[in-house]
Amino acid sequence: MKRIIAVILAALMSVAVLAACDSSETKSSSSAPASSAVSGNNAVTVVDLNAVLDKINAETGLSMDKVEDVSRLKRYYQLDEADIKQFACERDGETEIVMIEATSGEAADRIEAVLQSKLDALINNATSYSQEKLAVIQACKVTKDGNFVSMIVSDNAPAALKIYQDSIK
Repeated sequence: MKRIIAVILAALMSVAVLAACDSSETKSSSSAPASSAVSGNNAVTVVDLNAVLDKINAETGLSMDKVEDVSRLKRYYQLDEADIKQFACERDGETEIVMIEATSGEAADRIEAVLQSKLDALINNATSYSQEKLAVIQACKVTKDGNFVSMIVSDNAPAALKIYQDSIK
């Protein structure tokens, strides 16, 4: 009887270990920004936002200070860590690229509101010192597509936004 229980417990532990090995799929680094995984009849798109940011930098010539941990992101944008599934962010002066995958639709709405407030503040600040920068910032926008939210403030914003949107589709 003891042997049967031991074999059953060993089998359960093996299944638990194998199930845990597959839990970090969305945070893995890859050279491709997005890939599709098929589960039944539904295709699920997995996007590596850091790979998307690398592609934006390569194609637009941008290179800024990378925000690598969520505590720095929280400090800059006052976001709730619980709302963030993954993110990629770079900042340098008036140029900012923030791409976030939210944990839910409601979290994406909250993130969108915070980033829109940040963009509005950048516009208000630019009105007092530079009409040229004001025009650049006013041409930028916060976007939300499902659980993905972005704010791209740059001279190259249209090109960067196109790369981002192509990657999350």
